[in-house]
Formats: sequence, C-alpha cells, structure tokens
Amino acid sequence: MSGELLLAAAFLVILLALYLLGVHVAFAIGISSVVIMLLPFGPGFNVQVVAQRFYTGLNSFILIAVPFFLLAGRIMNEVGMTEDIFDFAEELVGPVPGGLGHVNVVVSMIFSGMSGSAVADAAGLGVIEYRSMVDRGYDENFAAGITGASSTIGPIIPPSIPIIVYGVLANVSIGALFIAGVIPGLLMGLSLMATVLVLSFRGEEVGSVRSYNASRLGRTFLRSIPALVTPVIIVGGILTGMFTPTEAAIVATIYALIIGFVYYRSLSLSMLYETTRKTFLDTAVLLFIIGIANLYGYLLVLSGVPGLLADQLLTLSSDPTVVVLILAVIFLLLGTFMETLAIITVMVPILIPIFPDLGINPLSFGIVMMVVLMIGIVTPPFGIALFSLERVTDRELEDIVRGVAPFYVPLVFIVLLLIFVPDLILALPRSFGLY
Repeated sequence: MSGELLLAAAFLVILLALYLLGVHVAFAIGISSVVIMLLPFGPGFNVQVVAQRFYTGLNSFILIAVPFFLLAGRIMNEVGMTEDIFDFAEELVGPVPGGLGHVNVVVSMIFSGMSGSAVADAAGLGVIEYRSMVDRGYDENFAAGITGASSTIGPIIPPSIPIIVYGVLANVSIGALFIAGVIPGLLMGLSLMATVLVLSFRGEEVGSVRSYNASRLGRTFLRSIPALVTPVIIVGGILTGMFTPTEAAIVATIYALIIGFVYYRSLSLSMLYETTRKTFLDTAVLLFIIGIANLYGYLLVLSGVPGLLADQLLTLSSDPTVVVLILAVIFLLLGTFMETLAIITVMVPILIPIFPDLGINPLSFGIVMMVVLMIGIVTPPFGIALFSLERVTDRELEDIVRGVAPFYVPLVFIVLLLIFVPDLILALPRSFGLY
C-alpha cells in the first residue's frame, strides 16, 4: 500500500474511532491531526505549523458574523417573537386542509430567518408546534414528524451558521451562499406543505378545522411584523448592497435589542447577560472547531489525500452531476451519525481542492450539501434533531422516525431537483451580481 493510501486510511480510521468513542469533535480532529503528524509515514510534528494553521483558520473577518447571528436569534426567541410568528401562521394557513401541519412549516421558514439552526428550530419551536398540534387532536407521530421535517429548513434560508462555516472553509462568498439558499429553502417548505396536504386528504392525520377570521388575522399580523421584518432586513440588506453578511449580523443584533427593550419590553439586563454568556460559550466551541479543522485540512492537502480522492471519483464517472450524486449519498450517510459542523469541517478541506478537476461548482454544491446534511439530522440511527425532538416531546424515537418517514420523499426529491437543475441555486446570486 502506498504512503498516500496509508495516510488516507489513517485520517479516516483515527477520526472515526475517536468520534465513535464519544470524544468531542474538536478534540477528535485535533488528536487525529497530531497523531497523523507523528506517524512514521506522516509529515512530521511541528508546533509552529500547528499554531500557524490554527490562527490562519480563525483569521477571517466573516467569522465575526457567527456570534452576532447566534445572539440575535437567541434574543428574538427569548422575548416572545416565536409565539407571535406561530399565532400569525396559524391564522394565515391554519384553515387550509392539514391545518397546523402547514403552520408548522411556515413558522419554521420564518424562524429560519432568525436562528439559522435546525436543532434550535426542533428544540425551541418544537415544543410550541408539537403541543399545539396534539392539543387540537392531531396524531402525535404526525405532529412530531412534521416538526422534525420542517426544522431542516433552518440552515438553508439565511442566515445560516453552517453556511458561514462552509463559506469560510471553501472560500466562497457568504452573501452569494445566503442568497443561493432562498429558493431551495422555499422549495423545501412548499414540498413539505404539499405532502401535508396529501396526507390530510388521505385522512392520515386528524386535527380540528377552523375558518378564516379577518380580524384575528389582522391582529396577529400586526403583532408579528417585528419578526417578519427580520429576514427582510438580513436578505434585503445583502441584496441591495447596504451591508455585508457580517454587517447584517450586527444589524440583526442591534435590531433584536431594540425590539426586545422597546417593543416587547420583556428583555431584561439579566436575560441579556445570560443570553450573551451562552452565545460566547457556543462561539468559542465553534471557533475552536474551525481553527483545528484548518490544521486537519492542511495536513490532508499536504499528504495528497484530495488528489487521491479525485482520482477515485474520476474512475467512477467524469460527469460532474454523477459525481455530485455520489457525494450526496456519502454526505447523507455521514449525516446520520455525525454532527453537521463536524462533517463540514472535515470534508470540505478534502473536497474543495478537487472541485476544479471534477468540474463542480462550489457554490451550488454547498447548498446541495447543506440540504443533504439536514436530511441526515432527521434520519436514524443518530440524527441529532431526532434526539432533540425526543427530549421536547413525549414520543419514543421509533414513533418520531415513523412520523418523519413520509417527509423523506419530498426532501429527497428537492435534493435531486437541485442537483439536476443547479440554476435553481445559482439564479438569484447571478441576478443580483453576487456570483
């Protein structure tokens, strides 16, 4: 076996072994990097290289957006925006056959413009959505299933923490990635709502039926305007060139503070302190992962692993579409037992160097990868959103999976649509001159 093959096997085996043993992803990546450097056929251990690559990984202005988006999303959730969004969505689409199933999806689409996190959607909105559906007579498995399926939209519609990480590692415009996710995110939502409609006509879920009430719709709309304006500020500001994605994160945070203190008047200094503290902790963990992943990616490139992978993929097919299909399957499998950020930080440094040879567009692939990874988090055996739903509902894991099952079909269909029609991803960035 050649040295490159030995290194490739070592990279994979050591990292997966540590991950399966329960070692945190940051430490697993770091330990793997050090072990690889110390191997007889490795590149050799060098403290200066470790420090330099860690620093280089974090030396990116766009990463400033991460803590601000996290903080803005948390503040908006704490002050009561979530409830206002739910009330408005219930009045808007609740009377449609399928009722709160549609509400569930619409709320997730709006909330994604605040949190950018699928797990935050499942754990935060999940409680409200699930309880509301069960209280109105909906099947419990169906309620848990649509809650999990709709949470996958979160990191696709901007803002999105995983997309920021991908953009930094892949050296792709964050603004272009944000805008590229809008149409795929909307398609995911519409496909899920179509599935809910079909299931309702087949009588596979039961819920109370209500009629439209213009007065209630108007009141809930006015109350939810601050929440509805949030994604407009973020996306609109980037599209019009008023501010960059990093500046958009700061604007979103300032807006959340003003709304929390002035409009809702429910944001206290103690709440702000606790929210900021949690944001700092999450940001520190995330940045450590990104820094150490940069070292891991550097060692991969230095060891020739990307070239080896490119050769193997080209032996399977030289058609970029077929290669993306193969990679989508690989990412789906990885997404069923690994965290999203772990997959991004490990795999992106391997793939990006070989994309030119394979003829793959890193912008469109980034969105495809995100959608596939989101399907992975609601897919057994270890889909992380499934466990979040298990904690916030009273259902067993098997029941939740049974509820999610009908929604795999529309989500997979959207993945195939995006792969075969990449213009669905690239149209908006091109039209606004971002790509």
